[in-house]
Amino acid sequence: MAKINLDRDKVDQCRSIAEHLVHPVQKYIHLHSTVSIERSILRLMGLTGAEELPDMPPYPLANMILDKLDKRRLPLGIAAWMASARNDHPKLSIEKIAAKIINGEIDINTLPEPPNADITKKILAPWVQDGIARIDASRKHKERMRGRMNRVRLPLRYLIVATGNIYEDVKQAVAAAEQGADIIAVIRSTAQSLLDYVPVGATTEGFGGTYATQENFRIMRQALDEASNRLGRYIRLTNYSSGLCMPEIAVMGAQENLDYLLNDSMYGILFRDINMKRTFVDQYFSRLVVSRAGIIIQTGEDNYLTTAEAYENHHQVLASHFINEQFAKKAGLRDEQIGLGHAFEMDPDIEDSFIYELAMAQMIRDVFVRHPIKYMPPTRHKTGDIMQSHVLDAMFNLIGSATRQSVQLLGMATEAIHNPFLMDRFESLKSANYIFKAAASLFDELQYNNNGKLARRARTVLDNTLKYLEDINSMGLMESIEKGYFANMPRARDGGRGLDGIFQKARKYYNPFLEHLEPED
Repeated sequence: MAKINLDRDKVDQCRSIAEHLVHPVQKYIHLHSTVSIERSILRLMGLTGAEELPDMPPYPLANMILDKLDKRRLPLGIAAWMASARNDHPKLSIEKIAAKIINGEIDINTLPEPPNADITKKILAPWVQDGIARIDASRKHKERMRGRMNRVRLPLRYLIVATGNIYEDVKQAVAAAEQGADIIAVIRSTAQSLLDYVPVGATTEGFGGTYATQENFRIMRQALDEASNRLGRYIRLTNYSSGLCMPEIAVMGAQENLDYLLNDSMYGILFRDINMKRTFVDQYFSRLVVSRAGIIIQTGEDNYLTTAEAYENHHQVLASHFINEQFAKKAGLRDEQIGLGHAFEMDPDIEDSFIYELAMAQMIRDVFVRHPIKYMPPTRHKTGDIMQSHVLDAMFNLIGSATRQSVQLLGMATEAIHNPFLMDRFESLKSANYIFKAAASLFDELQYNNNGKLARRARTVLDNTLKYLEDINSMGLMESIEKGYFANMPRARDGGRGLDGIFQKARKYYNPFLEHLEPED
């Protein structure tokens, strides 16, 4: 395959600076936890239910327990207080202890100081072992399914369903799989990322999508498993682990056999105005869970090009890739689990825009050799003209095939008109399949001109990325976000949603899952 002759020393410098940038943030992460992480601990220990409340949708038991706990007790961690409760009621399940706390039979705020660490660990061991075993079983189930139906064609064809009704989504997802899709992404209901609890049950009336709920995950995964067995081809499932409940949704995805989660270290900060400290702490724990579950994360740098012009800002995308990669490695993710995202979003009126898009796609492939890169289709400059849209998608697919992108989200000719119909997806798959097949070996026959426009463009983007990272390094990552260095979206360090959900850990803070999930130094 053709490659660009990049300066590897500059690539190594970018990685080194990104590691240096992440280091102080990681120190902050290790000193703090959040209410969402504490709720995740309860979910991992098996507390997944909800309670019906008057004039409200069902509210998760994990939230109800955290709401009951005096904030002054939170720095020890919810696990410590659950151990104290179980010490008094050793024969009760976590659901029964939770019920007693919620109805007031156990006052969690007058429980004695938890036993010492060794006793606390012993008390919680059955719940913790069950939680880890469930994640491991999920990972092994997916490995068996992939091994049994190991027929991977790259790029993987990634299609979206977004009806707002999970049962209708299932019909459309199965139809897409039968037409050739390899990955189904279920779009999430609008603004779920701003909810500080996870909705419960099957969604039948979502807005722009369905809620990321444990029941929706289960329904879709079951349908795709059945389709996989019938087709003899494993169909992968994607959803979102982002927003104020990022760690909890990661736990749900790990328990319900999801293959991919959209999980970015900065997306929520930039595009949902979620506090940056909260997001950095949450993304770490969510990625610990994802790593153990064998899930591949997908990052959201493609979104940068919806607010910042692509030709002028490709270096922002590459800089963010280096930063996302370092955060992911801190959580123990292997290269093969870090699905960095980018997009074909340049203004088509720019002369040689195809060459510049090809340069960017080839450079990302060359820099991140083992990563399952996700390539997003053009959307920003589509106007509802289906002929123009079809041509743009065809050029995007040619680049995806030529540069061996791992995952290709297929564009729709009817983008900017309506939610895709079944026929829209069929036509998109037919077009992509034709291009992938017709040009399968084309770029094995070609080489890039080392002094040509494409190679010079790639080297310029790499140079700009290195300078950009050096500028960020001179001030620190959080300050650079405050100044709008990413996606031209400035965010205040102590602003945004969710800041009140962070707390500093006490010296005796206890999270029993960290010893099972954190990578060894």
